[in-house]
Amino acid sequence: MEVAYVKLTIENKIGFIEFFHPNRNSMPSDVLLELEQIITTAGNNDDVKVIVLKSGGDRTFCAGASFNELIAIENAETGKHFFSGFANVINAMRKCPKLIIGRIQGKAVGGGVGLAAAADYCFATQYASVKLSELSIGIGPFVIEPVVSRKIGKIAMSQMTIDAETFYSADWAKEKGLYSEVFESTEELDQALNALAGKLTSYNPEALKEMKKVFWQETDHWDALLHDRAGISGKLVLSKFTKDVLKKYR
Repeated sequence: MEVAYVKLTIENKIGFIEFFHPNRNSMPSDVLLELEQIITTAGNNDDVKVIVLKSGGDRTFCAGASFNELIAIENAETGKHFFSGFANVINAMRKCPKLIIGRIQGKAVGGGVGLAAAADYCFATQYASVKLSELSIGIGPFVIEPVVSRKIGKIAMSQMTIDAETFYSADWAKEKGLYSEVFESTEELDQALNALAGKLTSYNPEALKEMKKVFWQETDHWDALLHDRAGISGKLVLSKFTKDVLKKYR
Protein backbone atom coordinates (compact mmCIF):
# COMPACT_ATOMS: atom_id res chain seq x y z
CA MET A 1 0.00 0.00 0.00
CA GLU A 2 1.34 3.42 -0.96
CA VAL A 3 1.96 5.83 1.90
CA ALA A 4 1.86 9.63 1.88
CA TYR A 5 5.15 11.44 2.34
CA VAL A 6 7.00 14.73 2.05
CA LYS A 7 10.76 14.62 1.55
CA LEU A 8 13.72 16.88 0.82
CA THR A 9 16.57 15.68 -1.39
CA ILE A 10 19.58 17.91 -2.05
CA GLU A 11 21.50 17.43 -5.30
CA ASN A 12 24.13 19.86 -6.58
CA LYS A 13 22.82 22.64 -4.31
CA ILE A 14 19.24 22.14 -5.56
CA GLY A 15 16.70 21.23 -2.88
CA PHE A 16 14.03 18.95 -4.37
CA ILE A 17 10.93 18.95 -2.16
CA GLU A 18 8.57 16.17 -3.14
CA PHE A 19 5.13 15.45 -1.70
CA PHE A 20 2.90 12.48 -2.37
CA HIS A 21 -0.50 11.12 -1.39
CA PRO A 22 -2.04 7.98 -2.91
CA ASN A 23 -5.31 9.82 -3.53
CA ARG A 24 -4.15 11.95 -6.48
CA ASN A 25 -1.67 13.85 -4.33
CA SER A 26 -4.46 15.41 -2.28
CA MET A 27 -3.56 17.38 0.83
CA PRO A 28 -4.62 16.26 4.33
CA SER A 29 -3.49 18.29 7.35
CA ASP A 30 -0.44 16.18 8.15
CA VAL A 31 0.96 16.51 4.62
CA LEU A 32 0.32 20.28 4.66
CA LEU A 33 2.11 20.66 7.99
CA GLU A 34 5.09 18.61 6.89
CA LEU A 35 5.31 20.50 3.59
CA GLU A 36 5.29 23.84 5.40
CA GLN A 37 8.05 22.68 7.75
CA ILE A 38 10.26 21.26 5.00
CA ILE A 39 9.95 24.41 2.88
CA THR A 40 11.08 26.43 5.89
CA THR A 41 13.92 24.00 6.60
CA ALA A 42 15.16 24.09 3.00
CA GLY A 43 14.97 27.86 2.97
CA ASN A 44 17.28 28.03 5.99
CA ASN A 45 19.71 25.38 4.72
CA ASP A 46 22.94 26.92 3.42
CA ASP A 47 23.52 23.85 1.23
CA VAL A 48 20.37 24.69 -0.75
CA LYS A 49 20.64 27.51 -3.29
CA VAL A 50 17.33 26.98 -5.11
CA ILE A 51 14.24 24.86 -4.40
CA VAL A 52 12.20 22.68 -6.74
CA LEU A 53 8.67 21.81 -5.58
CA LYS A 54 7.29 18.64 -7.15
CA SER A 55 4.87 15.82 -6.46
CA GLY A 56 5.28 12.07 -6.74
CA GLY A 57 3.87 10.05 -9.59
CA ASP A 58 3.39 10.97 -13.22
CA ARG A 59 -0.26 11.97 -13.27
CA THR A 60 -2.01 14.55 -11.05
CA PHE A 61 0.27 17.22 -9.58
CA CYS A 62 -2.12 17.98 -6.71
CA ALA A 63 -5.85 17.39 -6.28
CA GLY A 64 -6.15 20.02 -3.54
CA ALA A 65 -7.88 19.51 -0.21
CA SER A 66 -8.43 16.01 1.13
CA PHE A 67 -12.16 15.32 0.78
CA ASN A 68 -11.92 12.61 3.43
CA GLU A 69 -10.76 15.21 5.93
CA LEU A 70 -13.30 17.79 4.76
CA ILE A 71 -16.11 15.30 5.35
CA ALA A 72 -14.90 14.75 8.93
CA ILE A 73 -14.90 18.45 9.92
CA GLU A 74 -17.60 19.08 12.54
CA ASN A 75 -16.99 22.63 13.80
CA ALA A 76 -15.71 25.98 12.56
CA GLU A 77 -12.52 25.83 14.62
CA THR A 78 -11.50 22.52 13.08
CA GLY A 79 -12.44 23.84 9.66
CA LYS A 80 -10.31 26.94 10.04
CA HIS A 81 -7.41 24.81 11.29
CA PHE A 82 -7.60 22.60 8.20
CA PHE A 83 -7.70 25.44 5.68
CA SER A 84 -4.96 27.26 7.62
CA GLY A 85 -2.72 24.42 6.50
CA PHE A 86 -2.88 25.77 2.96
CA ALA A 87 -2.36 29.31 4.27
CA ASN A 88 0.76 28.20 6.12
CA VAL A 89 2.25 26.48 3.07
CA ILE A 90 1.65 29.48 0.81
CA ASN A 91 3.11 31.83 3.41
CA ALA A 92 6.13 29.55 3.86
CA MET A 93 6.73 29.67 0.10
CA ARG A 94 6.25 33.43 0.06
CA LYS A 95 8.69 34.04 2.92
CA CYS A 96 11.25 31.43 1.87
CA PRO A 97 14.54 33.26 1.07
CA LYS A 98 15.26 30.88 -1.82
CA LEU A 99 13.61 30.94 -5.23
CA ILE A 100 11.09 28.11 -5.67
CA ILE A 101 10.59 26.47 -9.06
CA GLY A 102 7.35 24.55 -9.51
CA ARG A 103 7.34 21.27 -11.46
CA ILE A 104 3.73 20.74 -12.54
CA GLN A 105 3.64 17.41 -14.38
CA GLY A 106 -0.15 16.89 -14.31
CA LYS A 107 -3.49 18.35 -13.34
CA ALA A 108 -3.70 20.91 -10.53
CA VAL A 109 -7.00 21.41 -8.72
CA GLY A 110 -7.92 23.90 -5.98
CA GLY A 111 -5.05 24.12 -3.53
CA GLY A 112 -2.80 22.59 -6.18
CA VAL A 113 -3.34 25.72 -8.28
CA GLY A 114 -2.40 27.73 -5.19
CA LEU A 115 0.90 25.85 -4.88
CA ALA A 116 1.71 26.51 -8.54
CA ALA A 117 0.87 30.19 -8.12
CA ALA A 118 3.05 30.47 -5.01
CA ALA A 119 6.10 29.20 -6.91
CA ASP A 120 8.40 31.88 -8.28
CA TYR A 121 8.70 30.14 -11.65
CA CYS A 122 6.71 27.21 -13.03
CA PHE A 123 7.49 24.51 -15.56
CA ALA A 124 4.54 22.39 -16.69
CA THR A 125 3.62 19.69 -19.16
CA GLN A 126 0.77 19.85 -21.66
CA TYR A 127 -1.18 17.64 -19.26
CA ALA A 128 -1.06 20.20 -16.43
CA SER A 129 -4.57 21.62 -16.81
CA VAL A 130 -6.01 23.60 -13.92
CA LYS A 131 -9.37 23.88 -12.18
CA LEU A 132 -10.80 25.76 -9.21
CA SER A 133 -13.68 23.50 -8.21
CA GLU A 134 -14.42 24.96 -4.78
CA LEU A 135 -17.67 26.76 -5.60
CA SER A 136 -19.10 23.54 -7.01
CA ILE A 137 -18.82 21.88 -3.60
CA GLY A 138 -20.21 24.85 -1.68
CA ILE A 139 -17.08 26.62 -0.50
CA GLY A 140 -14.71 28.87 -2.47
CA PRO A 141 -10.99 29.34 -3.16
CA PHE A 142 -10.72 31.96 -0.43
CA VAL A 143 -7.29 31.04 0.96
CA ILE A 144 -5.55 30.72 -2.40
CA GLU A 145 -7.29 33.68 -4.07
CA PRO A 146 -4.62 36.27 -3.19
CA VAL A 147 -1.74 34.19 -4.55
CA VAL A 148 -3.63 33.09 -7.68
CA SER A 149 -4.88 36.61 -8.40
CA ARG A 150 -1.35 37.93 -7.92
CA LYS A 151 -0.11 35.57 -10.61
CA ILE A 152 -2.89 35.53 -13.22
CA GLY A 153 -4.96 38.60 -12.36
CA LYS A 154 -8.38 39.04 -10.81
CA ILE A 155 -10.30 38.57 -14.06
CA ALA A 156 -8.77 35.17 -14.91
CA MET A 157 -9.10 34.14 -11.27
CA SER A 158 -12.80 35.08 -11.35
CA GLN A 159 -13.30 33.14 -14.57
CA MET A 160 -11.82 29.96 -13.10
CA THR A 161 -13.75 30.38 -9.86
CA ILE A 162 -17.15 30.91 -11.50
CA ASP A 163 -16.66 28.22 -14.15
CA ALA A 164 -15.84 25.80 -11.37
CA GLU A 165 -16.27 22.51 -13.21
CA THR A 166 -14.04 23.27 -16.20
CA PHE A 167 -10.41 22.31 -16.59
CA TYR A 168 -8.39 25.07 -18.26
CA SER A 169 -5.52 23.91 -20.46
CA ALA A 170 -1.85 24.27 -19.63
CA ASP A 171 -1.51 26.64 -22.58
CA TRP A 172 -4.27 28.81 -21.11
CA ALA A 173 -2.42 28.80 -17.78
CA LYS A 174 0.78 29.84 -19.54
CA GLU A 175 -1.01 32.62 -21.41
CA LYS A 176 -2.34 33.96 -18.10
CA GLY A 177 1.08 33.77 -16.41
CA LEU A 178 0.61 30.82 -14.08
CA TYR A 179 3.13 28.73 -16.00
CA SER A 180 6.36 30.10 -17.40
CA GLU A 181 6.94 27.25 -19.87
CA VAL A 182 4.90 24.26 -21.06
CA PHE A 183 6.45 21.08 -22.50
CA GLU A 184 5.20 18.05 -24.42
CA SER A 185 6.65 15.58 -21.92
CA THR A 186 8.03 15.31 -18.40
CA GLU A 187 11.41 14.44 -19.89
CA GLU A 188 11.57 17.76 -21.72
CA LEU A 189 10.27 19.54 -18.63
CA ASP A 190 12.93 18.03 -16.38
CA GLN A 191 15.71 18.83 -18.81
CA ALA A 192 14.74 22.51 -18.91
CA LEU A 193 14.04 22.66 -15.18
CA ASN A 194 17.39 21.15 -14.22
CA ALA A 195 19.19 23.50 -16.61
CA LEU A 196 17.59 26.60 -15.10
CA ALA A 197 17.98 25.40 -11.51
CA GLY A 198 21.64 24.63 -12.19
CA LYS A 199 22.21 28.15 -13.52
CA LEU A 200 20.50 29.68 -10.50
CA THR A 201 22.79 27.81 -8.09
CA SER A 202 25.74 29.67 -9.66
CA TYR A 203 24.19 33.11 -9.18
CA ASN A 204 24.87 35.41 -6.23
CA PRO A 205 22.62 34.06 -3.43
CA GLU A 206 22.27 37.51 -1.89
CA ALA A 207 21.02 38.91 -5.19
CA LEU A 208 18.50 36.07 -5.50
CA LYS A 209 17.33 36.66 -1.94
CA GLU A 210 16.85 40.37 -2.51
CA MET A 211 15.02 39.78 -5.79
CA LYS A 212 12.67 37.37 -4.06
CA LYS A 213 11.77 40.15 -1.62
CA VAL A 214 11.01 42.40 -4.59
CA PHE A 215 8.84 39.75 -6.23
CA TRP A 216 6.72 39.47 -3.08
CA GLN A 217 6.48 43.14 -2.11
CA GLU A 218 3.20 44.29 -0.54
CA THR A 219 2.28 40.81 0.73
CA ASP A 220 3.41 41.21 4.35
CA HIS A 221 -0.22 41.27 5.46
CA TRP A 222 -0.85 37.79 4.08
CA ASP A 223 -0.13 36.03 7.39
CA ALA A 224 -3.32 37.55 8.76
CA LEU A 225 -5.26 37.70 5.48
CA LEU A 226 -4.90 34.03 4.55
CA HIS A 227 -5.84 32.86 8.03
CA ASP A 228 -8.92 35.09 7.96
CA ARG A 229 -9.81 33.52 4.63
CA ALA A 230 -9.31 30.06 6.19
CA GLY A 231 -12.00 30.98 8.70
CA ILE A 232 -14.48 31.68 5.89
CA SER A 233 -13.83 28.31 4.28
CA GLY A 234 -13.92 26.63 7.68
CA LYS A 235 -17.46 27.87 8.26
CA LEU A 236 -18.75 27.16 4.76
CA VAL A 237 -17.57 23.55 4.86
CA LEU A 238 -20.12 23.02 7.65
CA SER A 239 -23.06 24.19 5.51
CA LYS A 240 -25.78 21.69 4.62
CA PHE A 241 -25.08 22.28 0.94
CA THR A 242 -21.43 21.32 1.25
CA LYS A 243 -22.11 18.40 3.55
CA ASP A 244 -24.62 17.00 1.06
CA VAL A 245 -22.16 17.35 -1.83
CA LEU A 246 -19.32 15.77 0.13
CA LYS A 247 -21.48 12.75 1.00
CA LYS A 248 -21.11 11.73 -2.65
CA TYR A 249 -17.40 11.25 -2.07
CA ARG A 250 -17.67 8.93 0.92
